[in-house]
Amino acid sequence: MKVTVQAPADEPPPEGNPQGPEGHQRIRPGIVRRIVPYAKPYRFRLLFLIAASALGAVVTAASPLLFGVIIDKGITPRKTDVVIAVAGALLALALLEALTTYWQAKLSAQIGEGLIYDLRTAVFGHVQAQPLAFFTRSQTGSLVSRLNTDVIGAQQAITVLMAETVNTMLTLVLVLAAMFYLSWQLSLIALVMIPFFLFPGKIIGRRMQRLARGTMQLNAEMGSLMSERFNVAGAMLNKLYGRPAHESAVFAGRAADVRDIGVKTNVTAQLLGIVMGLTASVTLALLFGIGGLLVVDDAFALGTLVSLVTLVGRLYTPIQQLSSVQANAMTALVSFDRVFEILDLEPLVKERPGATALPGAGATTGRPARGGAPGTAAPEIEFDKVSFRYPAAGEVSLASLESITLPTSERGDDALILDEISFRAPAGKLTALVGRSGAGKTTITNLMPRFYDPVSGSVRIAGHDLRDVTLASLQDTVGVVTQDAHLFHETIRANLMYARPDATERDLVEACGAARIWDTVATLPNGLDTVVGDRGFRLSGGEKQRIALARLLLKAPPVVVLDEATAHLDSESEAAIQRALRTALAGRTSVVIAHRLSTIREADQILVIDGGRIRERGTHDSLLSDGGLYADLYDTQFARQKTAADDTVLDIAGPGR
Repeated sequence: MKVTVQAPADEPPPEGNPQGPEGHQRIRPGIVRRIVPYAKPYRFRLLFLIAASALGAVVTAASPLLFGVIIDKGITPRKTDVVIAVAGALLALALLEALTTYWQAKLSAQIGEGLIYDLRTAVFGHVQAQPLAFFTRSQTGSLVSRLNTDVIGAQQAITVLMAETVNTMLTLVLVLAAMFYLSWQLSLIALVMIPFFLFPGKIIGRRMQRLARGTMQLNAEMGSLMSERFNVAGAMLNKLYGRPAHESAVFAGRAADVRDIGVKTNVTAQLLGIVMGLTASVTLALLFGIGGLLVVDDAFALGTLVSLVTLVGRLYTPIQQLSSVQANAMTALVSFDRVFEILDLEPLVKERPGATALPGAGATTGRPARGGAPGTAAPEIEFDKVSFRYPAAGEVSLASLESITLPTSERGDDALILDEISFRAPAGKLTALVGRSGAGKTTITNLMPRFYDPVSGSVRIAGHDLRDVTLASLQDTVGVVTQDAHLFHETIRANLMYARPDATERDLVEACGAARIWDTVATLPNGLDTVVGDRGFRLSGGEKQRIALARLLLKAPPVVVLDEATAHLDSESEAAIQRALRTALAGRTSVVIAHRLSTIREADQILVIDGGRIRERGTHDSLLSDGGLYADLYDTQFARQKTAADDTVLDIAGPGR
């Protein structure tokens, strides 16, 4: 029984797929032409593959002719020498066929695996270039499916299908020539039956194409569900709030859809074989009947009939393959089409031609200068009348990468998140951003490393518009630690060296010491080679945060953006980190989303964000004395906690935008 789980009322069906997974979405024109560049590097191997296929076709057509010769010229007249000679020739052909089959398999594998490598690396590199908005919308499982299932399906369009097509066409021509050489009358009977092979293949091939696209989409959705539920955060959420029966029902619904479309695909594929087999049997019956009567009447040699019937069997085999090739080609082209969907998605944030590097941003070493301070003077950051709204789904993602797609922006409307914000973050100084959740603080910090581009205005570092600088130099210049720092399922060493691959053991130890985490790392059985687990869940929140801070210190960027990196720490750990940050941020331009009063008090400049605008700016004392929005927020949050203010989370902030 199929289990169907209804989507909630506020979740419409996926856009662009109104007819379900078997929706009649056509392959876009020009797909075959776009495949050619991927085949070009393997052109010589492809030529050898075609040559091996052609040789195999010659063997296929030649063997049946020798059957007639050995019967009519050797066995019937009892000529031993002819029998031995023809039998030797048949053995030689068998060996030649085995050799050509081996080379076809080897060349096909080399070309196929090479194409998989090329396509995967191309898609992976292109996905990395997508803006942050792409990843906030796309399902991880759907992306992984494009790099696995679809890429493997795509390579078949060039290797297996090309070899089969060449082999099939040559075999067809050679077998027909041999048949007409033996008997044009019986050959015409065989030709009359060919349309009965081709028409079903064309009709069923179209059906297989739709089923292939649906199967890929449903498998991707099921993979996404498993990815979300099986990672540590998903498993933890399920154990805290989950309903096991509901989760099982949801998965059963997805698995049932995959099962049902799999049944349709297998039945459709078998139907093609049944129709072909029936047609071939009818044809052979006609040939045996008519040809047998001719042999009885001595109008036809027995060996010639055996050769002809054998040739007919080898004629319909390539015709069956031709029909299957048509269906398989359509399926493979669907895979290419889905791969090209990703490659055709232009990143919203990309490097302009002729972009220049930010001054001093790893100009000679590929990274900022080592040590406690940047190698060049810290730059000033300037926001000049910056307005921003989050992009709509169609601008950054694909409907096929999302199980739920809405044609609206990420925020659900077209309202501006930032409205003509202007400010300067002085060089080498600390600027704190405060405001209620959703005020726009995180959006401001996301514009500094150019996760997004503003819709108007400009963001400048050292006087350079970020849209005019190279992405590599910007990455070298700006370092970010978010409130929920991410660690890969790797060792502590690997996570640290992700920021600076050439770091020495001493560099790692010094960075961990400065982040007040080395004492903890040193007590671990494997030290720096300790595996942190999925997203760092084997570490406490404070430990994970300090590893992230050590990674930032190792990178040593001249600009630092912190989403209150001490938010997850207890008072003692926070005090240690604050001391480390005083040293680490010295001489650097720092922008911090402030959650704690201790950070706010040390800021050289405080910007109070409200409704996407800067409402107030100044120091802690000056803003309190003004008695405005900041004073109201301070009184609301700290009136009863002044004695422990340094250990209190300023809940006027948060990870909101």
